[in-house]
Amino acid sequence: MADSQGTPGPGGTGGRKELSMEIRLLIAFLLMGAVLFITPYFYKSSPPPPAPKPAATSTGQTTTTPAATPPAATEPAKPAEPAATTPAQSATAAAEEQTFVVETSLYQIRFSNRGAVVQSWLLKRFNDHNGKPLQLLNEAAAAKAGYPFSWIFKQQQPTTDPNKALFVMTPDADGLGVSFEYSDGHSVFRKAFHFTKDSYLSRVRSEAIVNGAPTPHLLAWRGGFGDETNYAAAATQHTVFYDLEDTGTFHSGGKLRTQSAKDAKKGTLTDRGNYSFAGIQDTYFTAVFLERQGGHMELDTYSDDVSNTPGGKPEPYVGMGVGDGGSLRFLAYVGPKDVDILGAVDPRLKTLIDWGWFEVLAKPLFYSLRWVDRNVAHNYGWSIVLVTIAINLLLLPLRFSSLKSSRKMQALAPQLKAINDKYKNISLRDPRKAEQNQEVMELYKKNGVNPVGGCLPMLPQIPILYAFYTVLRVAIEMRGAHWLWVTDLSQPEQLTIRILPLALIITQFVVQKMTPTPSADPNQARMMMFMPLMFGIFFWSYQSGLVLYWLTGNLVSMAQQWGMNRFGPAPPAPVEVVKTSGKKKGK
Repeated sequence: MADSQGTPGPGGTGGRKELSMEIRLLIAFLLMGAVLFITPYFYKSSPPPPAPKPAATSTGQTTTTPAATPPAATEPAKPAEPAATTPAQSATAAAEEQTFVVETSLYQIRFSNRGAVVQSWLLKRFNDHNGKPLQLLNEAAAAKAGYPFSWIFKQQQPTTDPNKALFVMTPDADGLGVSFEYSDGHSVFRKAFHFTKDSYLSRVRSEAIVNGAPTPHLLAWRGGFGDETNYAAAATQHTVFYDLEDTGTFHSGGKLRTQSAKDAKKGTLTDRGNYSFAGIQDTYFTAVFLERQGGHMELDTYSDDVSNTPGGKPEPYVGMGVGDGGSLRFLAYVGPKDVDILGAVDPRLKTLIDWGWFEVLAKPLFYSLRWVDRNVAHNYGWSIVLVTIAINLLLLPLRFSSLKSSRKMQALAPQLKAINDKYKNISLRDPRKAEQNQEVMELYKKNGVNPVGGCLPMLPQIPILYAFYTVLRVAIEMRGAHWLWVTDLSQPEQLTIRILPLALIITQFVVQKMTPTPSADPNQARMMMFMPLMFGIFFWSYQSGLVLYWLTGNLVSMAQQWGMNRFGPAPPAPVEVVKTSGKKKGK
């Protein structure tokens, strides 16, 4: 085997040929040239700071604030390795943190170029329960969960976190929009928002390109949404999506689905499908993204523990991420859950208003109240009064029937007492109890009395009461609606001494005294005396509009009962008791 070092050859000393000095020098120059030529593509110098932004137009303004680094809203993932064959990108970044305010007739929105996020979203036509313009984002949660429209990367996270980057911010010429762009030389991130002057609908674009390839991502709204001054605000907030493929007998065109922070307490919930829209909501407001490109959407639901007061106990607030692609194009609706506005954008958005089990009554009741408000009363408190009067007039035939039944029962009271005395002190398990019930029913049948006839007017009142409760709970028109001293019909009275519940107790007592009592049992009569107080306790903490409805019904009942007692037929004479020997059959 030949030696690896070679063997002596003729005319030489043996071994490998050594490269000449000229060739070595040439190779060295070639390598140096290659290094000098290739290095700028991989190691770029920082560009000079951009020129200051021009003053904003009348609908927006740009301000500069000290740089601060909010926490990232991205989920942990392995950093992406740059591909050697990816063409290099020029670096694009701002020198300092800046904010820009978009002002429309409906919104005041403050953007920050750090992360290209929203720092404030005010609804100008709505106030919170403290009387301040309604802030839709939870400012206390932003320090922990990130600001709305933060980036979330679940599959491939870029080497640079865009939520901490300083984007170059370019306001639109009309002041109604803003665009953001950032690049570190390997990744490019872009985001843009555009609004119209008098609409709750806006356009949102987002793009993430890592090593030349579009990278799937989500846009987040974490830590709660809506009116944080509501009672138990966290419990009223949910993520929502309208599943076009969820069809059935009662929802052939799709179905609305909701998730809460409680559903995500064990970890992020991911829903993906053919959705018409997806987003987040509370009782009266929503922020949803409508799919413009077709195809599927992804909605992630989060649970963020947030304390809205210093030193307060954290509670879970719902958060969401929407996306499913490297380039997102959405129409965004951020505003009130108004049935007309939602329907004009997309009829399916009207399903965001939860009318509950009694939708068949609640929706007609709402439209009736709205019609009276717009055409007659111009106040929802007086609309409730007028609609309640109309409902009681429609139920007047049932009240007449109840009065007749009550008077017949009064006439039979002596005989009923005699039957009860006859079977006195027997237990419910005693076989003779069936005989007692049979005698009572035969007495009713003989005299043509319906034992439940006196309860007929109350039967429709229960679903109507719940329908009123639903309308006052979900209709945005009722939120903040005032009436005389009541500042908000959708909330309990704010006075220390609540006038409406006290008036309800008094009128309920008067109605009870005026209404004929079918039973002569003194124990039952004493028990009925507590009913007005029970009604007052029941209504004490409910919406003042609901109390106003029942109080108006009591006043109408008093007037109707007075008319019946004065002008109605005289009550029949009591039926005489037929004396018996007291012997029972079979004994």
